Amino acid sequence: MPRNLNALTRMQRGIESLYRVETGVEVEHYVVGTAYRDELVRDRKPREQLLVVEADGEMNLALYISPAVLENLRANDPGARLDDRNLGDFLLAVEGVSHFIYAVCCARVDRPVSQIELELQAEVDKYATCLLTTEPSMEVSEGLRRRLFEDAEYEPDLDEEEQGRYRAANDNANRYAAWLEDTFVARRRIPEMLGELRRFYRAGLAAKLSTIAKSRRAA
Repeated sequence: MPRNLNALTRMQRGIESLYRVETGVEVEHYVVGTAYRDELVRDRKPREQLLVVEADGEMNLALYISPAVLENLRANDPGARLDDRNLGDFLLAVEGVSHFIYAVCCARVDRPVSQIELELQAEVDKYATCLLTTEPSMEVSEGLRRRLFEDAEYEPDLDEEEQGRYRAANDNANRYAAWLEDTFVARRRIPEMLGELRRFYRAGLAAKLSTIAKSRRAA
């Protein structure tokens, strides 16, 4: 993918290509600055936030990603190299782009989507995106799961409900990623893993959780 595209556009095209979906819109056109976000949000203000406003039966979206994150990704291009200088900001940006794409895709088919579903899919997207930028292997997958899920830290200002939602998304994504690892990565069945990821992406929350529950029993 051309490196002259900005990081968010490359992420969008990578995720849409992975799942074979098309939003028909450019995420970069929906990114808003801090002042605009602060006009809409009165409570918690994280470094990444999907803003959803419904009016007259229409859903309007905007995506906030901290300018410091975007500047770091410009200075330390993840398309050239992912390392400790940019990995954290890369993952945060992938989360935001994932939320945006998934919300648009669900809106297009008039399917409601919950916050826990958005968070779960974003965690899976972070794992899949990072895994597929490398030569997938057990060593890479295990390291990713440890970094993304087992060593996860949560913002201290999350309320009890928010923390529960993030933990549930994290735990379920870890179980699903572990199953993908055992079923596909260990056996070098990456094309089949892509098919599974696409099926999972199109499933609703109940079906996603059912898949994870079955994979846990099979492990």
